[in-house]
Amino acid sequence: MCHSGRARIDCRTKNLVKRLRKGDVAVICHADLDSVAARALADRAPAFVVNAATSITGRYPNAGPAILLSAGIPVLDAVGEEVLSTLKEGDLLSLDGDCLLRDGEVVARGHLLTTEGVRLAMEAARTNLAGELGRFAENTLQRLAQEASSLLEPLSLPAISTRLAGRHVLVVVRGEGYREDLHQIMPYIEEVRPVLLAVDGGADALLQCRLKPDIILGDMDSVSDKALFSGAELIVHAYPDGKAPGLARLQALGLQAQVFPVPGTSEDAAMLLAYEKGAEVIVAVGTHFSMVEFLDKGRAGMASTFLVRLKVGSILVDAKGVSRLYRPGVRLRHAGLLGLAALVPMAIIAAISPSLSTMLQLVRLKLLLWRLWHW
Repeated sequence: MCHSGRARIDCRTKNLVKRLRKGDVAVICHADLDSVAARALADRAPAFVVNAATSITGRYPNAGPAILLSAGIPVLDAVGEEVLSTLKEGDLLSLDGDCLLRDGEVVARGHLLTTEGVRLAMEAARTNLAGELGRFAENTLQRLAQEASSLLEPLSLPAISTRLAGRHVLVVVRGEGYREDLHQIMPYIEEVRPVLLAVDGGADALLQCRLKPDIILGDMDSVSDKALFSGAELIVHAYPDGKAPGLARLQALGLQAQVFPVPGTSEDAAMLLAYEKGAEVIVAVGTHFSMVEFLDKGRAGMASTFLVRLKVGSILVDAKGVSRLYRPGVRLRHAGLLGLAALVPMAIIAAISPSLSTMLQLVRLKLLLWRLWHW
């Protein structure tokens, strides 16, 4: 099978997917390709992916390469960072085994990933988890003391018009399994009508479900312009010293935003905002908490997340993974509609069948007598 397409090049995968189209060739530099990035790439259906870095270094078992292969997308791995300067946006590229061709000429060589090769690499990576866990825990403990005072003490909160006090707040992060979990709790969203607080690209996840975010909070690097112009209140997550790199993008778009300086991740900031503003319940979808998820994000520890969850834990409901836990049956109103539909043919049969009509009349009479007896 011939694989070819126009090159789309970016070292940051989440920036690349914004302009990647079906049939393009994604040229990235993403060591230990994570599951969220891989799913974003797979959604764009590229002809194939070229990774300048090594997709599985063996440091820990990252699921990204397996996701791409299962989606039928070839991955040419570890071609070297020189390809980023050799290729130009829009070059016509094709794949021939372990070779990357531009206009028929070999421009790079790498390793074409296979399902079996990825499986073996993942097994080898799992043997390194113990050592990685030790380093991860050590880093977390070192940073706990540094971040405790700033996270657990009262914070300087941004002024917002959306009322959070006494309400349910749904925090949506575009993390692993967010789509399935968001779909699973749609009945809750329809009935409770929580405040929809999106963290960066979580705003686009809501829009895909035809839901409008009330608040978008983050560093604004992975949220679409469409989401930013959806009418939501915008809060830029800033460093503790007040620097907010994401603010420049909003200003360039002519959008107003508040700044929230607080250490930790943007999802930590979102939970703290909901908690400090008096939310009754915080429901989290797509948030990160496992060591592998933090390593996927390039974080060597999770001190801030640990502290934030200690602080908000009394009102936090983590919906992560709920789609794997429970599949709801037919809802009451749906059952009612089915019952009404079933009565139609029964009524027709009763009308044309004297014996059935007589039986139904007797049942009706007994019910009437029972009600009169118990009056």
